[in-house]
Amino acid sequence: MTNKTPLSGLKVLDLSRVLAGPWASQTLADMGADVIKIERPGLGDDTRTWGPPWYTNADGEQLSAYFIAANRGKRSVTIDMATAEGQALVVEFAGRSDILIENFKVGDMARRGLDYASLQEANPRLIYCSITGFGQTGPYKERPGYDFMIQGMSGLMSITGEPDSDSTGGPQKVGVAVADVMTGLYSTIAILGAIEERHRSGLGQCIDMSLFDVMAASLANQASNYLVSGTAPGRMGNAHPNVVPYQTFATSDGYIIVAVGNDNQFGKLCQAIGLPALAADPAYLTNAQRVKNRESLVTHLLPRLASQSLDHWLEVLEAFGVPCGPINTIDRLFADPQAQHRGVQMSIDGMPMVSNPIRYSRSSLNAEIKPPVLGSDTDHVLKTELGLDQAAINVLRGQGILGKKRGDEDRAG
Repeated sequence: MTNKTPLSGLKVLDLSRVLAGPWASQTLADMGADVIKIERPGLGDDTRTWGPPWYTNADGEQLSAYFIAANRGKRSVTIDMATAEGQALVVEFAGRSDILIENFKVGDMARRGLDYASLQEANPRLIYCSITGFGQTGPYKERPGYDFMIQGMSGLMSITGEPDSDSTGGPQKVGVAVADVMTGLYSTIAILGAIEERHRSGLGQCIDMSLFDVMAASLANQASNYLVSGTAPGRMGNAHPNVVPYQTFATSDGYIIVAVGNDNQFGKLCQAIGLPALAADPAYLTNAQRVKNRESLVTHLLPRLASQSLDHWLEVLEAFGVPCGPINTIDRLFADPQAQHRGVQMSIDGMPMVSNPIRYSRSSLNAEIKPPVLGSDTDHVLKTELGLDQAAINVLRGQGILGKKRGDEDRAG
């Protein structure tokens, strides 16, 4: 790690697991923060067992692909936080940290003496980020919150999938745990804001993040559509509620996405597909008119686009400056020339993963620490960060506070 990374020098204590919290801490690690991940001895983060598929390193140690996705750039320390001795170690780490991230159920950290109120007295500069399904307050605060149920409760699934008239599949979740990922990103933004505020006040603060709140905010124009109109939007498949034409169309050998964002682009589309009269039709002159007359317009476009191949229309539409694209499978994504040019895929010591999309003009990102084997950094971190000697570490290990020594540690797979 070099000092060219923007968050070099910041210390993060990561008590979170699964995805939302780890996504936030990985983002901070990518930007150069020193992240210590505290895990349960013998078990670790739940996602260590979420396989197959597995990645096996040169030492024969296995990591699940899911765990790899969210734990780059961290050091793993195993501590039993259910014990008084383990809690004391976490308190010491928190006293030396700038940021703490946790996603335990409401009240769990307070019962262990690890809540913000308990820790901020010893470290008033600590930025403490709590991530839960529904937040620290409200009638649902005690409920567990998983991505799938949050996608449903937030309204996202009510607008995802084909309408009932076209399908019997009903509402669909997004194919990625978007509530967790978005909460991880919003948490990162909140933490960076708290860091900037700390430069002025000298004080840390507590951040209350809720998957439910985040997904409500992430409904963006769909939520605004409802608040302005009073009508709840429904499922429209791949069509757009506010822009037309902005959807998929069948070609002779596949599907193409056409994303016409303004009237000028609509005129170019009409020229490109050989239907210039449509651009001059009063029913379609403006986007507002095209939204109003969506069905009749699409009826004109469907047969024309179905008459030629996907590659034909990609070439023609791109030549006319009409936004369009294919529907790639994930293997095609990584084979795409643009993805390869931008370095979307990366590896650390041969371990493949997706790179962070942030590109700075001066600063660099940390791409040196691969996702850790469970407990692999325990002894080194306890020595260098807390000043414990090997004898003290051996005593803690003998008491079961740290779990087995690395090499004997239970691992996923």
